[in-house]
Amino acid sequence: MATRPDTAALPSKGGAAPGRPPGSPAPTDQEKRRRAKLSRRWQRDMRWSPYAFVAPFFLLFLAFGLFPLIYTGWASLHQVELTAPTDMNWVGLKNYTRIFDDEFFWNAAKNTLTIGIISTVPQLLMAMGIAHILNYKLRASTFYRVAMLAPYATSIAAASLVFVLLFGRDYGMINWALDFVGIDPVDWQGEKWPSQFAVSTIIIWRWTGYNALIYLAAMQAIPQDLYESAALDGASRWRQFLHVTLPSLRPTILFTVVVSTIGASQVFGEPLLFDANKGASGGAEHQFQTLGLYLYEQGWVNQHLGRASAIAWTMFAILIVVGIINQLISRRLRASS
Repeated sequence: MATRPDTAALPSKGGAAPGRPPGSPAPTDQEKRRRAKLSRRWQRDMRWSPYAFVAPFFLLFLAFGLFPLIYTGWASLHQVELTAPTDMNWVGLKNYTRIFDDEFFWNAAKNTLTIGIISTVPQLLMAMGIAHILNYKLRASTFYRVAMLAPYATSIAAASLVFVLLFGRDYGMINWALDFVGIDPVDWQGEKWPSQFAVSTIIIWRWTGYNALIYLAAMQAIPQDLYESAALDGASRWRQFLHVTLPSLRPTILFTVVVSTIGASQVFGEPLLFDANKGASGGAEHQFQTLGLYLYEQGWVNQHLGRASAIAWTMFAILIVVGIINQLISRRLRASS
């Protein structure tokens, strides 16, 4: 319905905001100054309050993240002992060359690599299978998902001590089961490969459910139209998994591989508590000593903080290499898709 021009309301001064009511007194100069001050305060608040909200994180990161990292890099260039941490003698790259010439460092690096492979590959394969099963409509599905996170929420110390009892040489349940089927008992803590397998078992038990839930979340984000189209084309569930699920999960799989690799390079609590002597040597012959245990042994057992700092920065360089490889693979996957 059209409005007559002579009866239409005139727009108020200043835009769409309602004008001053008729008969109300005009604002004084003091009132105008007060309003202008509040407006400036509101503008400053809108501009700076986001920085105030994120400031605690950056303060904590500077105090407990960046500063220790820089200080560790500086200490790695000095000879520093735990008994006198303020007495620093410049040695340059001597700490790095010394650890690279140390056979125990390379032994720890090899153990870290083998334990990482033994624990990561079965862990991710099992997590993928569990997630594929949970992706179907099951009764009490919420219970199963919570149960998957129970090992992750369990303390490392409690889980490791339980596995020490299970893998005991004389009274462990694993050797009892092997003896029941006619296999000789295994010295899980004294031999190289059995001890690494036992440590890897602890890692697999703790992290499989965590990765399974990550895969499950990614699977539930896949459009159902893809499965329906594949089913109409006659694809079985196995072929749907190979040609629909796995290609859609490539970024998630790459993420879990990288995170698991980083976690494997920093394994510490499991081998430390699995050692019968509760030391940092990783067994009597260093058969399952990881880089984390080697760092702890050099810094807090042998009290060579400078050498331990060099080991920490070497591990940091390894993680950077892993991140670069991840970036290259991600870029290639995006280009291929």
